[in-house]
Parts: sequence; structure tokens; C-alpha cells
Amino acid sequence: MPPLPSSTASAVQIQQFYDKGLAHASYAVRCGRQVAVIDPGRDPQPYYDFADEHEADIVAVIETHPHADFVSSHLEIAQETEATIYCSKLVGAKYPHKAFDDGDRLKLGSVELHAINTPGHSPDSISILLMDELAQSRAVFTGDTLFVGDVGRPDLREDEAIGGHKREELAAELYRSTRNKLMTLPGSTRVYPAHGPGSLCGKTTSPDLDSTIAKELKTNYALQPMSQDEFIKVLLEDQPFVPKYFGHDVKLNKAGAPSFEDSIRAVPHPSGNAPLEPGVLVIDTRPAAKFRAGHLPGAINLQDGGKFETWLGSVVGPGEKFYLLADTKIALDTVVRKTAKIGYEANIKGALLAPLALPETSPAVDVEAVRQHPEVFTIVDIRNRAEANVPVFDNALLIPLPELRERAHEIPTDKPVLIHCAGGYRSAAGASIVHQALPGVEVLDLGEAITEFQKQAVH
Repeated sequence: MPPLPSSTASAVQIQQFYDKGLAHASYAVRCGRQVAVIDPGRDPQPYYDFADEHEADIVAVIETHPHADFVSSHLEIAQETEATIYCSKLVGAKYPHKAFDDGDRLKLGSVELHAINTPGHSPDSISILLMDELAQSRAVFTGDTLFVGDVGRPDLREDEAIGGHKREELAAELYRSTRNKLMTLPGSTRVYPAHGPGSLCGKTTSPDLDSTIAKELKTNYALQPMSQDEFIKVLLEDQPFVPKYFGHDVKLNKAGAPSFEDSIRAVPHPSGNAPLEPGVLVIDTRPAAKFRAGHLPGAINLQDGGKFETWLGSVVGPGEKFYLLADTKIALDTVVRKTAKIGYEANIKGALLAPLALPETSPAVDVEAVRQHPEVFTIVDIRNRAEANVPVFDNALLIPLPELRERAHEIPTDKPVLIHCAGGYRSAAGASIVHQALPGVEVLDLGEAITEFQKQAVH
């Protein structure tokens, strides 16, 4: 992250930390020997390392809102460093904190951080304005209110357990927050959001990880001239699915999560020959080819990959226990840590290495047979609804992966069942879910071969 393009460049440093798996951006703002951390991820170590490198102290941790898609380490950092946590009074935070709302200021060395209430993504969202010694705005940390190329979705707080806020009402608040607060900032103000491309907290996020107010006014669809009613309609169209874990994480972040490393150490690691408890879900994180060659009965193949955390929290509910399998100790440690990023580490019944001898195998798909006679299969498309606007196969049954465990019984069983997604990652999970749900039915995973059929569908 380059230094601020201003006369304060030597005095202020903004460091972005980006977690690609969760598309999450957090920040350390340093002025002299004081650091404020904004929207930290579950693992606090990168922020400690940054402060140590600059011989500085973390004096403040700021939460722009209680996050839905990851667990924050704000409470752990505060307990470790004696930093003060700042968040809106509207959060109803259960941890020690100072209210940080319109008009509140935090001095950091020679600069100030100003709170701006910007509700809309959530009712308690704030943005943080960095003001230099000359009282000029230099940067704004927008949380999930404003992204590069998008704004935060307003439909994540409808559940009564997390507030029961209607999406239309929050969308109207977001309209006012953008128009009356953020869009009035000087055009040169740099924009630092909490998420980048692939985040399920928005829908059309740009690949850029920072911007300026001027650029967003010019290019962001949500900031173009339109009425409030038009904004609400456009914003609520085609929002992505909501993973099962989102509400759980909001509540966990309002309370404050326990220590990251302590939580990981508490995960049970039974020996490889220990019997698994019947009826407990098994999440096998090995590559699809290894899973097909042999796996435990009923296991779900959720491969470790770029979006493992999101798919784990989309397929598995926050109240479910599960075993976690990998083929090496390093791979197992990796998936345990990723599981903890969404607050699911306490759900792990046991983390263990996959046994050498695994009883079940999965049948291979005859791609040529699918090409010649797709009608002899019941084809299930497990892409998200927005992706499935362009069908790959005629008469395919659309059941998005996050709904598949609950809806697998809707699949006809008079033909072999063929599962496909957009690139092969999800279909490995989908085929294992359907195989578990429909015993005795031949279930095939089209895998990466789907790309050949997609090209034909386009042409």
C-alpha cells in the first residue's frame, strides 16, 4: 500500500492487510509510534508484527460494524495491548469499548480519526475519516458501506436474532449515507473499503482494493444520479446468496471472540484409528481426485482452496458439529485455521489425518457420453442463481450448492445424476452431498470438464 499522496506522507502510514480467501481488507494506520487497527481479521499476529516493525504501540482498534463474513480479533487485540476498542453506540457491543459516532474524534499522533455514522449495510455502520494536521481529509475507511465499484448489501440483518431490520429500510439509509456523507467528501479523499472482489457483502466489487471519492463518483453504479426508490430497486436486484454462518458471526463479533491461537489449540486431534462418532458430518478437505479414489462413507468433499471458509460456512450450519480431514499435518493445520476465521473452530469434533485405507470410491464420468446423450442423465446445476442465467444444459435442475443438503430429495432418481458447477470446485462438494443423500443412486461429478460445455453454450 503506497503512502498517502499528501504533505503528511512522512507522518502517516496506511498499511492494508488483505485476506484473499475472505476478500477482506483490514488496516493499520500509523502516525509516529501510535497505531490504530481498523476491522482486524481473526488472527491478530500481522498487526502485532506491523507495530513491532515500526516500534509503535497499538492504541486503538476500530470496528466499522459487527462483521457477518469473518470473525474479528478486536477483543483479543485490546486485551493483549490494552488498546481501546471504538465502535458505534448502536452496535450494542458486549465488550469494553468507547462509543464512536458522528462528531467523535480520536487523536493519533499528529492526525485525527473522525467517526461518521453511515448506516445502510448494517444499522450500526460507521466510516472513519483520516484528517491531517491541516484539517484536510486524506482518507476514509468505509467498512462495508462503500466498496470500489459497489456498496454494501443491505439484506444481512433481517433475521430477528440479529435485529430484524428490513432490507428496504436499510437500503434507504444507505442511499442517504452515500449521498449526504461520503459523496460530499473532497474528490481527492482516498477510499479504503473492508472488502474486495469476491466478497458476498456486495455484488459487483471491482478488482481494485482502494480508490478515491472522485473515481467512485464517476464509475460506481450505486453513486450515479437516481432517486431513492431507484437506488433501492437497483441495489436489491441480484444480490448473492447469504451463507449460513453470517448471522452467527454478527452475534460473535458483538460479543467479542476468544483468542485465536487458544481456540485452535483447543480443537481435538483424535488418532487416525479412533472410531468416529456415528451421525457426525465428515468434511474431507483433500483434492477431488484423492477423494474419488477413496473416502469415508457419507463424507463431503470440501476441498481446501481459495474460498474454503465461505463454502464451509455455506454448506454447514453454525450449530453443526463435524470432523475435519486432510492428508498432511500442514494441510490440516491450514484448514483448522481457516475454519476459525469464520468462528467454526468450536464445531470441530475432531481434526485428523485421512486414513490410508478408505472404503468408498466415486465413479468416473464419461464426458463423451454426456456430450452425445445428455438426456440419459438427471443434470443438476449447483451454480448460484445469477450464474445460472445462461444454462449449460437444457432441462437442468437448478439447486445452488448452499441449498443442496436441504433440497437433495427433490432430485429425481430414475437416471444417473450428473452434478455440475462453473469450474469444478463446487461440483466435487455437490456430488458428495447428493451421494450421501441418495444412497443407491449413481452420482457423477462433471468436474472441470464443464468448461468445455460452457464454451459450446456460449456459441
